[in-house]
Amino acid sequence: MNTIEMKQTLPEVFAGRDTITSDVWHREVAFEKGKTYLVEAASGTGKSSLCSFIYGYRKDYQGIICFDGENVRSYPVRRWVELRKQSLSMLFQELRLFSELTAWENIRIKNQLTGHSDKKQVREWFERLGIADKWDQKIGRMSFGQQQRVAFIRALCQPFDFIFLDEPISHLDDGNGRVMSEILQEEARKQGAGIIVTSIGKHLELDYDRVLKL
Repeated sequence: MNTIEMKQTLPEVFAGRDTITSDVWHREVAFEKGKTYLVEAASGTGKSSLCSFIYGYRKDYQGIICFDGENVRSYPVRRWVELRKQSLSMLFQELRLFSELTAWENIRIKNQLTGHSDKKQVREWFERLGIADKWDQKIGRMSFGQQQRVAFIRALCQPFDFIFLDEPISHLDDGNGRVMSEILQEEARKQGAGIIVTSIGKHLELDYDRVLKL
């Protein structure tokens, strides 16, 4: 996948508003593979909805979303499953980890679908992000910042043309935020992938090609 296009897209819940001031909603905007984007937003402007629409998790929007010029609204479930395994990776704001499983078990579930990252690589990421000692700890006993790092590593355990990160460092200190930025850029560069980060304030320090106001 090389491009994600949004054409006059708008969450249905916003349809009754008289005016929409946005670089994304009710506009024509394209995200290109290999480029890095920051979507800045105030709370309640549809930031997480944007991620869910593009990931195919929700369809309650007006307008059109296209992947390489093809409208995604009619994609069958099988097509979405393949896209989420091979082309689209997502770090949701709420993380969606299994609290009763350990950090490694959460990642292994994802990695077994594609076999993309070996165990040695995953351990290296744990070490770089300061959670090597949390490998066998259950997610439910970890802080939210530690969970964010686990969810981030899980998002890397697949091939992707685009990776979305919804407020990925809201609970991280600056040091771990910098390490996350470094790892993200390394992995995106290997795959020639596009990066889309959302933020309501604190954001990953990356060399953004474009900053959009939601």
